[in-house]
Amino acid sequence: MSAQQPASINTYFRVVDGVRVRYADTKADTDTIVLMLAPWPETLFAFRRIWHRITPLARVVAIDMPGFGHSDQHRTDLIAPDTMGEFLARLIDEWGLGAPHVVGPDVGTAAALFLAASSPNRVTSLILGGGAVLHPIEAGGALKDVIEAPDLEIIRGLDARTNIGHSVESAASAATEPEVHEDYVSAYDLGRFAESARFVRHYPKQNQVLRDLLPTISTPTFIMAGKNDDLVPWSNNQFLSDTLPHNEIQALDAGHFAWEEAADDYGRLLAAWLQGGYQYAAEH
Repeated sequence: MSAQQPASINTYFRVVDGVRVRYADTKADTDTIVLMLAPWPETLFAFRRIWHRITPLARVVAIDMPGFGHSDQHRTDLIAPDTMGEFLARLIDEWGLGAPHVVGPDVGTAAALFLAASSPNRVTSLILGGGAVLHPIEAGGALKDVIEAPDLEIIRGLDARTNIGHSVESAASAATEPEVHEDYVSAYDLGRFAESARFVRHYPKQNQVLRDLLPTISTPTFIMAGKNDDLVPWSNNQFLSDTLPHNEIQALDAGHFAWEEAADDYGRLLAAWLQGGYQYAAEH
């Protein structure tokens, strides 16, 4: 499936804990459930190129987390890794998802790790990568600038439509996928980008907490990310592999948007993990 022929994903809205969340749900009748957390600055359409790989294997639920994509931003208390992990636990319970496999690239990485640390019975496995989890922070480019900006007013002064459009061009070109490109850009226009930036600006303090929690997380974890990521250096992924008790790690020939830039490999490896790879990792 090429970038010009993305999978069809139907989206809906549902209120969870007072927050209007945009989501997609295949509603398949199976005990295997996958919860996918959209990366930033994208939306759940970031998974369109791997959708066809996963949907035959499980019920797939994808969400724009609060503060991101086209979900509500008014609960600023949720736009942080630890509180997002707590919100995900409530969502899993309210939606009756049992203990899903949680796919959390980019900003989903820290949220999913806090979820697994506080509510291990709500997660079967984690599929992570491309999140800046090190302390001190190791990040580059625009991500480093956003984290280190003195205040949100500087970020609010950016032309989000132009900057987001440029940053996601390698993932969803305005020329070949105009609807997806616009979905990404409109999600962070009109001040929404600055509000979503609150999440990564919590990294310097929360990564200290996460560092101590990682050795206690027994959930089998697959760490998969682009080896040429100039926003989140590979050292972040290697740190997770060195610290989490039960994990596998795979470097992909891609930059930051590995789930789109190397979709064939990402989807194939994710499918293999769901079909039993996670059980092997849990034993080692």
